[in-house]
Amino acid sequence: MLAVLVPLFDEKMAVKSYSLISRKKNIFSNPLLGSTEINDSIGQIDGLEIIDNVGMTTLSSDKEIFVPVNCISIFTDIASQCRAPHSRIVILMDNSLTPDEMYVKRIRELKDSGYKFAISKLKVSDFENYRPVLSLIDYIYLDYTKIDITKAQVYFMKCYPNIKLIAENIQSNEDYELLKSQGGYHFYEGSFYRLPVTKGDNEISPLKINYLSLLNEVNTPDFDLQSVADIISHDTALVLSLLEIVNRMSRNSKITSIRHAAAMLGQKELKKWITTAVAKELCSDKPSEITRLSLLRAKFAENLAPTFGLAMKADELFLMGLFSVLDIILSKPMDEALKTVNVSKEISQALLESKGDFYQIINFIRLYEGGDFNELNRLEIVDRIDVSDVYDAYKESLKWYRDLFY
Repeated sequence: MLAVLVPLFDEKMAVKSYSLISRKKNIFSNPLLGSTEINDSIGQIDGLEIIDNVGMTTLSSDKEIFVPVNCISIFTDIASQCRAPHSRIVILMDNSLTPDEMYVKRIRELKDSGYKFAISKLKVSDFENYRPVLSLIDYIYLDYTKIDITKAQVYFMKCYPNIKLIAENIQSNEDYELLKSQGGYHFYEGSFYRLPVTKGDNEISPLKINYLSLLNEVNTPDFDLQSVADIISHDTALVLSLLEIVNRMSRNSKITSIRHAAAMLGQKELKKWITTAVAKELCSDKPSEITRLSLLRAKFAENLAPTFGLAMKADELFLMGLFSVLDIILSKPMDEALKTVNVSKEISQALLESKGDFYQIINFIRLYEGGDFNELNRLEIVDRIDVSDVYDAYKESLKWYRDLFY
């Protein structure tokens, strides 16, 4: 199975919610899946373990996750499958759930338990028939590619002013700017946007837990450089700060891993730098979205290394994932951004030239983040990738990230 959280964003391009999407089988190995969307575990909600793995506490308090259900799984015990607070879960239905009394009754039951509801894939001709359902809905997805959502917006603002509108399937920045100028949409979703590039929200904030761990570690006699390097690797801000210092000391050395950088600095200078870093005031108690993405990509890339036959390069792949959004972090073109950290040729080729063995992994990660399961299914067959290994690697990345804050 493949499952991922895809971002929903607002008019400032800030991530505000996530939509859980999943696929149980390979569409090319199971042709009926593509035409009929049949799922062999129709009575279960696939991918819910993703929510438990990421940990709701690692997301800011206002973020919700939209969880798709079908005409059977809506009757399952959702609470037993997902331990997240009900108020943070939005149950996402589509037109496979007809506006019959049994579904309306179930929606009321779940709303009484604290869940919110959203609906998608409604045609304009469905709007009137779905009145009993729409009267209970919190959000509705309006597909930019399939209906005139401007007219739909007028209809819902007039008939259902309490329903929040989500413009989905936005293909280009021009389309997004047009919709934003018209106003009235609560969230936006589309393939053109997959990175949190909110102006003013791209600062990498250090994590207090890492500072405390580092301070304790370096104050022990003859502390272990590798242990310190591993703690540093949990925090994008600390990695950037470390590499800036190392690069000033040795401009011609190509850094291949965080352990390599720590070793180059040495115990004395490393302790001096860490002690200074701890003394600085932290920017915030929570990591930004860009920090989250950077760390998840780093760990996902590291976890995928054996699957792509690059197990010996796992440390370097961690760095590649970490710096794959360095251009956004530093507000510079990627070629200029990479000069500040002096990475290896393999990392540079992957991020700048889209080639090499490392590029295969970062490209795979980007496809995964975007929920492009058709292309992932194709690569699964062509490159003989075990999809269960990929899913396990992603889940382990989420657990690792979650555990940084517990």
